[in-house]
Amino acid sequence: MEPKKPFHEIVAEKLIEQLKQGTAPWQKPWQPGEAGAIVPMNPTTENRYKGINAMWLMAQGYSDQRWMTYKQAQDIGAQVRKGEKGTGIQYWKFNDEQTLRDENGKPVIDQNGEKVKQITKLERPRPFFATVFNAEQIDGLPPLQPKIEAEQTWKAHERAESILVASGAVIRHGEADRAFYRPSTDSIHLPEKGQFPSADNYYATALHELGHWTGHSSRLDRDLTGSFGSESYAKEELRAEIASMILGDELGIGHDPSQHVAYVGSWIKSLQDDPLEVFRAAADAEKIQGHVLGLEQAHEQALLKESTIEPKIQQVEIDGQSYAVIHADDLVQKNRNSIMGKVLAVEPNAIYTKFGKNADGRDQVAAHNPAKLDAIPAIGSFSTINYGSDGLGKLLGNAQSKTKEQRIER
Repeated sequence: MEPKKPFHEIVAEKLIEQLKQGTAPWQKPWQPGEAGAIVPMNPTTENRYKGINAMWLMAQGYSDQRWMTYKQAQDIGAQVRKGEKGTGIQYWKFNDEQTLRDENGKPVIDQNGEKVKQITKLERPRPFFATVFNAEQIDGLPPLQPKIEAEQTWKAHERAESILVASGAVIRHGEADRAFYRPSTDSIHLPEKGQFPSADNYYATALHELGHWTGHSSRLDRDLTGSFGSESYAKEELRAEIASMILGDELGIGHDPSQHVAYVGSWIKSLQDDPLEVFRAAADAEKIQGHVLGLEQAHEQALLKESTIEPKIQQVEIDGQSYAVIHADDLVQKNRNSIMGKVLAVEPNAIYTKFGKNADGRDQVAAHNPAKLDAIPAIGSFSTINYGSDGLGKLLGNAQSKTKEQRIER
């Protein structure tokens, strides 16, 4: 049901209150840990909530990141407890889908006997609302899996470094205790790595500055003209800070907002003057993350194309769906040292993992040799398989794995 007060005002009022208390989502420090363990996500769709919906759900104060609708909970055998109050989220509809009709007003039917749909762009986007519940309000859900920090942190550092390299950004070290992005030279400036208290802190800082770097006119083209203390400067910091939080969760490197407390007053004033500003900031933060991760994906695709090794691809049917499968050995030879993804199937001669999508948007699936792994992962788990120089695999970050001696079951 649509709220009585405009949604943006409700969100802004809540965040202003939390900013004053130092508890707004992007003000909370997080320790390094499992990637994707902080930002709200829907376990039934395996998608995270984005933009202002993510900020709004995080502002509710629950420690469990899982959210879903009443029906989604019922569909998986869980139940929202009686008396629990849901949290409203907002989506925008930009297109309208209608049944195509002929000159007589009858539905047009295609060759398969289905009604033909016509999608038209709306002149004005329309909002619609949904109500979701946190996992702490629901009975019958499995507990969150424990975090396995040591291996996850190692993996996070490796990926953070690859993101910086893939961006192509000019990064200069040796700035004493200062970290900043300079638009005039389009360069990021950081202290030496050894000056940071930890690798997590270094990469979190570098990725924050990379967020500013995306605002250059040749990239996402944001207003970077503000000087320190100005309103536009504070607005840009808000975008970079939210993006840093999202990226920190994506990688599992944590989030340290302590260096940005000076902007709190400006953020409060900005939201009081214009409640929609936090919506724009959250949307821009998503664009920052999308741009950075898009560069990472493009870099990986380029590395694959540069290889002279042609991968052996075979068609495999898993649970009634056909996949084009690449052998993990070929991926290892193509400069990929590790493969992280969801386990689709475990068979005596192969373990299949889905590790992303290719340039055409199709699932990329790898086949691993069980004999090369230290353990056998469980179906449905997200596993990282690290391949050393000897070509032997080591399973990382999967508490559900089975030893080789245990029977492999489909």
